[in-house]
Amino acid sequence: MHTSADQVSGTRRVDELLAEMTVAEKVAQLGSFWAKDGAAEGDVAPMSQELGQEAPGFDAAIEGGLGQLTRTWGTTPLTPEQGIAAMRERQRRVMAANRFGIPAVAHEECLTGFTAWGATVYPTSLAWGATFHPELVHDMARAIGEDMAGVGVHQALSPVLDVVHDYRWGRVEETIGEDPYLVGTVGAAYVRGLEDAGIVATLKHFAGYSASVAALNHGPVRMGRRHFRDVVLVPFEMALQVGGARSVMNSYTDVDGVPCAADRWLLTDLLRGEWGFTGTVVSDYFAIRFLQSAHQVAESKGDAAALALSAGLDVELPGTDAFADLAAQVASGAVPEEVLDVAVRRVLEQKAELGLLEPGWEPRLDAAADIDLDSPRNRAIARQLAEESIVLVANDGTLPLAATTRVAVIGPVAADGLTMMGCYAFPNHVLKHHPGVEAGMDLPTIAEAVAGEFAATTFTQGCAIDGDDASGIDEAVAAAAAADVAIVTVGDIAGLFGAGTSGEGNDAPDLRLPGVQHELVERVLASGTPVVLVVSSGRPYALGGLAERCAAVVQAFFPGEEGAGAVAGVLSGRVNPAGRLPVGIPRVSGAQPWTYLMPPLGRRQKGNTSLDPEVMFPFGHGLGYTDFEVSDLALSSDEIAPDGSVEIAADVTNTGARAGVHVVQLYLRDEVAQVTTPVKRLVGYARVALEPGETRRVTFALHADRTSFTGLDHTRIVEPGWFTVWVGHSSEDLPLSGRFRIVGDVRAVGHDRELLTPVTIA
Repeated sequence: MHTSADQVSGTRRVDELLAEMTVAEKVAQLGSFWAKDGAAEGDVAPMSQELGQEAPGFDAAIEGGLGQLTRTWGTTPLTPEQGIAAMRERQRRVMAANRFGIPAVAHEECLTGFTAWGATVYPTSLAWGATFHPELVHDMARAIGEDMAGVGVHQALSPVLDVVHDYRWGRVEETIGEDPYLVGTVGAAYVRGLEDAGIVATLKHFAGYSASVAALNHGPVRMGRRHFRDVVLVPFEMALQVGGARSVMNSYTDVDGVPCAADRWLLTDLLRGEWGFTGTVVSDYFAIRFLQSAHQVAESKGDAAALALSAGLDVELPGTDAFADLAAQVASGAVPEEVLDVAVRRVLEQKAELGLLEPGWEPRLDAAADIDLDSPRNRAIARQLAEESIVLVANDGTLPLAATTRVAVIGPVAADGLTMMGCYAFPNHVLKHHPGVEAGMDLPTIAEAVAGEFAATTFTQGCAIDGDDASGIDEAVAAAAAADVAIVTVGDIAGLFGAGTSGEGNDAPDLRLPGVQHELVERVLASGTPVVLVVSSGRPYALGGLAERCAAVVQAFFPGEEGAGAVAGVLSGRVNPAGRLPVGIPRVSGAQPWTYLMPPLGRRQKGNTSLDPEVMFPFGHGLGYTDFEVSDLALSSDEIAPDGSVEIAADVTNTGARAGVHVVQLYLRDEVAQVTTPVKRLVGYARVALEPGETRRVTFALHADRTSFTGLDHTRIVEPGWFTVWVGHSSEDLPLSGRFRIVGDVRAVGHDRELLTPVTIA
């Protein structure tokens, strides 16, 4: 591999620094500081108020140096002038406080866009998954990265690559979906966009967080190594190998009794040894302290620091807490200085890569007058993403509505623009703690957007999102009775740790709509007026008993600041929906079905159980305002070698009267394997734009590596045998099927295997 002169110079500088630094100066590079000047009360991280009170002042924290500056822009509302001044002053003080003049890495959150006041709020990650459009997600991430880089930020604490396991989990909205290939392809595109903008992308939460027992935030994970490798870890592999991510953040949880922040197998043997990762591992906020206080695998903060460092964790966020005791741990011999040096070298090498060790470095800060964090470019991307993410789940022909339709907009989601946003959007994440501060952007509501599409529109809220007050439902029923169509909007308001119905710390007991929203829908249905049910939520809710009686069902997953217009556009037909479900929609609220990636005994069983675990609307499902057919399936061969490939081709035709986009999906089944495998799993997909009557041929190049799984001896293998492939419209609507066989010996594969299924459209 070619080594540039800059790399050689950076390595030499790191060697020089390590040779000169004292233990205290080395430890300083592994810490961080969270300045909360002007921050209001309220947690924006687990126990941030309680644990943050113990943090030292800035001068004490930066003595001898500092690893990272925590959320200069994302803690309190700052104008561009204020943010630039704060970033410049903090970096000046950090550099002056250490004899080497080393600045800090500045990190920020950006899960739904740069988490800063007035910055564009894009759709949530679950909405990215609904688009099945990695290229567009890349463009969004590139725009986010460029905005962040322009105001002195170096590292982004995104994306979330957790694969959904239980829809009740509060952070489902932050995920991309329930399929590892969808999560991996979309997540890798997001990573590539950030990295193309010069921002260090941080993969989280490594690993297993979304599979906690009972969907409890921070709950333990009881999972075997095989499922861990074949489902949980795959998106992380893809984001590293395909996306080029340079940082990883540990999960709060423990897997089979081992906390991820102290798991050397995970953070060193696998991540660095097997996968060859050379970047930095940063702690989730307060995760090292949690080794002592929550997991109880350490007696003291110093012991927790020693455990984490020895496991392979490099930087403590959001402040220097447990790692403050590392110098004493080195002095006592509990932590060899060589172990400390390994982490410090990684941090310094990344700083060198970012240019922070260059003589005369100054923070890159655009002029305040030139900064537009909600630019027309950003809003255009946000609008396209929102429109492509809306899923038309059901439709009896009522949609699209004619412009002359008398519309009654009903429901709590239509009343508030914040219902379009996830919990890491600045207005929900930070501004909730600053009442009276304006959002800094235009946030239209669904009620306003629908009124812009249909002249004869009324609005009645009916009820709140949460709570048991049903006193407004009678008024809503009356409004519906006077209209041609009732658009009933239900779902979530995102927040943190109980300040919402979705988001971090807002885990649900079941999948019934929050509050009295189910009753609202029932009562409006009983009015006799056709109901179009619009759900804007962070998780799928059980719609059995409701969806069957609705004229149409539209699902949005927090579609961002342009989301209200996207929803209204789908209702009017201005937008031809092409979104597909990245998670299934359950029929019943209490069955808690697992995802579609179940082996045979996880599916519906006759005679063995009275429980039906099947969802109402499956992964990959979605309708539009035209019709598509797939036909003429052909496989290039019915036999391939264990290192060979097969081409799987099919025609897709727009048989309707309107141009549209279809998401063609390829699924695979290993017919007989040495361990149980999913009944079917997604191995390829393609968005195909077609004019009415147009046909195009889609060809998937499926490498034998894509059939691999973790075998009995925990080695990933390609195993000879027969495989079924399907091409179709969703995980349950697959009209085309074929078979091929792998012939030869069992072949072991590793991290360098083929992770993607290339697609050509002719």
